[in-house]
Amino acid sequence: MPWQRPSPAVQDLIRQCAQHVVSPRPEWLAELDATVLAANPAIAADPELAAAINASTHANFLFWGTANLRDPGAPVPPNTGPEPMNIARDLVRRGLSTYTLDAYRVGQGAAWRRLMEIAFELTSDPAELHELLDVCSRSISEFVDATLAFIAAQIETERDELTRGTHAERRETVTLLLEGAPIPLRRAEARLGYALTGPHTAAVVWSEDPSGDLARLDAVVSQLGRVTGTRPLAVLASAATRWVWVPGSAGIDVAALEDSLDTGDLHLAIGSTADGVDGFRRSHLDALTTQQMMARLRSPQRIARFADIQLVALLTADPDRAGDFVRHTLGDLESAGRELQETVRVFVAEQCNASRAAERLYTHRNTLLRRLARADELLPRPLAGSTVPVAVALEVVRWRG
Repeated sequence: MPWQRPSPAVQDLIRQCAQHVVSPRPEWLAELDATVLAANPAIAADPELAAAINASTHANFLFWGTANLRDPGAPVPPNTGPEPMNIARDLVRRGLSTYTLDAYRVGQGAAWRRLMEIAFELTSDPAELHELLDVCSRSISEFVDATLAFIAAQIETERDELTRGTHAERRETVTLLLEGAPIPLRRAEARLGYALTGPHTAAVVWSEDPSGDLARLDAVVSQLGRVTGTRPLAVLASAATRWVWVPGSAGIDVAALEDSLDTGDLHLAIGSTADGVDGFRRSHLDALTTQQMMARLRSPQRIARFADIQLVALLTADPDRAGDFVRHTLGDLESAGRELQETVRVFVAEQCNASRAAERLYTHRNTLLRRLARADELLPRPLAGSTVPVAVALEVVRWRG
C-alpha cells in the first residue's frame, strides 16, 4: 500500500506528538518498562536481558519520535543502532529463540496507548483525530516490523559466527552437564579444559550496561583466578554475562574481589561449594538463584553469596508478600535509616550480646543501648519477643534496593 503524506495540519499534530515522545516523562518510561517485564517473566528474571530490552525499547521510542520531528508523517526506517544489535547478540549467546522479541510487541502496545492519550489532548476535531491516529498507527507498526526484521537477520548472522567458534562447543558442553545429559566425563573435561571431579564453586559475573566496556567482566574472571590461585572455567553466557566455576574447597574470598567490582554496573553472584558433576550443576543453580534475587530486589549490593541470601531468596520469591511481611514486622523501623537498622541486625546476630555488638559496630555500649531503645519504640512488638522475624525482615531490607 503506497504511503500517503498526511495533511499539513496533521503533520503539525504529529510533530507535537513527537515532541512528547522524545522528552518523555519519567513515569511514562517506568510504566513502559514495568509493562514489558510483567508480560515476560523470563526477561524480568534475567537482569542483563531486562536492562538490554528496556534500553532497546527506550531507543526505539526516541528513534521514532526523532524521525517524526524531522519529517512528520514520513515512513520511519528500522532502528539499526547498538541497542537492537545487543539484543540479537544476547539472544544467540543464551541459546534463546526469537520468542523474546515479543517484548517489542508489548512495548509497542504500551507506547501506542500513551500516544493515543497525547493525540486526544492535542485535538478534538474528529477528522484530524482520525487521520492522526491512522497515520501514527501505520507508522509505528511498520517501524516495529522493520526493526524486528533487522534483529531477526542479525540473529542469524550472530548464530553463524558463534557456531564457527570454540565457544559454541564449550557452551554446548556446559548446557549438557547442567541438564544432566549422559555425556562421558572425560569427553566433557577434554572439551572444557576443566576437571569435573572434586569441589567447585560457581559464580555469575554480569554487567547492567550491555553497551559498556565488557572487557571488565573478563578482568573480574581473571581476578577470581588470582585470588583463588586456580584456573577458573569461564563460559560466555551472553555479551554481558560470564558463568564461572572455580575448583577447590576453599571457595571464593569475597573481600579480595570488592575492588574489582567498585563500579556501579558490575555484579557477582556466588553459589555454594559442592563436589563432582552434581556439585558443578548445583553450585551454578545456586549462583543463578542469587543473581535472580539481586535483580528481583534491585539490590544495591555488588557481591552476594548463596549462603548469605538463601533465606531472603525464599522469602522474596513473592515480592508483594515479602513487602507485607517487612511492613508488618518492622513497622516504622523500616524507614528509620540504615544506622538504626544495622544496629538491631548486628545485635541479633551477636545473640543479643550488647558488648559484642558494640565492639563489632565500633561504637560505645551506651550508644548501642540508646539505639536499641529507639528501635523498640518504632517496632510494632518489642525486640525481645520478636528477634527472629525482625532479623529476617532486616535481612530483606539490607538486600533490596
